[in-house]
Amino acid sequence: MKKTLLFSLFIALSITALASKGRDKNNDPKKDSVAEQLREILFIDSVDKALNYKTGKVSLTQQNVLLDIPSGFKFLNAEQTKLVFNKVYGNPYDPTILGSIWPEKSKIYDGDSYVFTIEYHDDGYIKDDDAKEIDYNDLLKTMKESQIETNKERVASGYEQVQIIGWAKSPFYDEKTKILHWAKEAKFGDNTSNVLNYEVRILGRKGYLSMTAVANMKELPLVNADIDKVLGMASFTEGNRYSDFNSSSDRIAEYTIGGLIAGKILAKVGFFALIAKFFKFIVVGVIAIVVGVFKKITGRDTVKDDE
Repeated sequence: MKKTLLFSLFIALSITALASKGRDKNNDPKKDSVAEQLREILFIDSVDKALNYKTGKVSLTQQNVLLDIPSGFKFLNAEQTKLVFNKVYGNPYDPTILGSIWPEKSKIYDGDSYVFTIEYHDDGYIKDDDAKEIDYNDLLKTMKESQIETNKERVASGYEQVQIIGWAKSPFYDEKTKILHWAKEAKFGDNTSNVLNYEVRILGRKGYLSMTAVANMKELPLVNADIDKVLGMASFTEGNRYSDFNSSSDRIAEYTIGGLIAGKILAKVGFFALIAKFFKFIVVGVIAIVVGVFKKITGRDTVKDDE
């Protein structure tokens, strides 16, 4: 509790200091811009050092989920993940986030990595009878057609259009573990770099655990190299597993595996949420430029603790 209060106080003071900084009208705009960039570097670097990552066993008690974070990865709890995505990356506040999983050596301003955010959806027991019958190429075609209509809504709401390029990794459902995962390649507006949207769904008795990573397409080999370990990190507790379903009392979801990939995700979770989560990587690109400026000015790669 003490660490949490200190962390919250530190963030509040840091944000206040950034918001209250004044500008002298006689200052050189270029110097003022550099000074502002350096303040942002100091702020983000300090936030990164204040984060309390965990490894090993982590319990998401209310969702009846256990995480086992192995060596090579680190977990950030819900409070701090929301703070990073909202205050540092500038995304809208998302109360559904339960935490995030990062590669061990990555930092919050690292543009050459990825992060999986974790959510839980209590939509009911999802029947998987259709898993073996789905033609994922046909499903992709349907998703692309649906996206045309979705883009009309996006444009009307002030968002860029999204073009689904194709599967970055075709959907795969493991009937034994009840884990579904797939990846899409997408293009936002006129951006020259395409986006990787990697989705993992772990089915349980009353809903599913969602793990979502959004990155640049060039990070796909990195995600692919780690995905088997990521898939093994989460499980439902005894009594809440998919096999514990009680047909006489448990609610059944309104969609099956195909709907989870296409309809459910496309309409509500995937691409509408993707624009917010992708904002992280826009910010990361800006930060990369700022860090470059910092290196040129100071001749150092990192900000020291005593500054």
